[in-house]
Amino acid sequence: MSRALRHIDRRALFASGAAAALLAATGVSAGPSPVRGGRLRLALSGAMRSDSFDTRLSKGLFMQVAMVGMVFDTLTEVGADGTLRGELATHWQGSADARVWHIDLRPGVTFHNDAPFTSGDVLASLALHRDTLLSDVVEIDAVGAHQIRITLTDPDPDFPYRLSAPELVIYPSNHMAEAIVGGIGTGLYQVHKFLPGRQLIGRRVDHHYKDGAAGWFDSVELVSVPAEPVRAEALRDGYVDAVDLAEAGLLEGVADVALLPDSKQITSAAALNLHMQQMVGSRAPLDNLRAAERWWMG
Repeated sequence: MSRALRHIDRRALFASGAAAALLAATGVSAGPSPVRGGRLRLALSGAMRSDSFDTRLSKGLFMQVAMVGMVFDTLTEVGADGTLRGELATHWQGSADARVWHIDLRPGVTFHNDAPFTSGDVLASLALHRDTLLSDVVEIDAVGAHQIRITLTDPDPDFPYRLSAPELVIYPSNHMAEAIVGGIGTGLYQVHKFLPGRQLIGRRVDHHYKDGAAGWFDSVELVSVPAEPVRAEALRDGYVDAVDLAEAGLLEGVADVALLPDSKQITSAAALNLHMQQMVGSRAPLDNLRAAERWWMG
């Protein structure tokens, strides 16, 4: 990601007060309160027979949605309102020159195999990207069981935002090979069935640190449908609840479908019985890849 692009995104992400004021001025309703239950069915493009949970490999939309906000967590995330907030990180503080960052990690979190989440998992996971996304990182140290220190070659006030990148998910360090093959994370949904290039079914974990704030579906099913007209037909006929889509004309005249974020910038389409938080911007399809986490049945 270029430094110029990071600055453009940062202006949007950290203008939370302005975003909230804009929504209030337009009178947009947040809709009904979220309710727990139901199954989310997504027909998506981008699946490949070689798909895995290895973030060092290129991912199509199918696996991006599977990993971010579903099976795995990152240290920070971009909220539905466009602001940056903590996920596995709870607090971060940069030095005066924004070159050294102290990051507090969320205590009491467990992976899907019941292993406790600690700073060692973050060190091992971020180390996978030291030659790519984190090439400007000089050192990553564990200050304690739930705190790390990251030193950069150059100042970067946008660094906390960079930690929300979908590639920077956190694996269990002692079971990394198993996690990469089968999908073991700290996310809201545990892998129940995974057929690379075809299907993934995740079931909601019984207890999660996001309980009451996210993860409303009991299960989420992703199905690979490469052809866009077929995805549109599956949504139109009620076989799935949402799809990624670029051509609005494929759903012309269909009354019970919403085009997201709008008909001019369409990236996705969803049945009207789905509800979601108000979104600001259109950085990525399906609510910035986190539909499984943020949407609910109405």
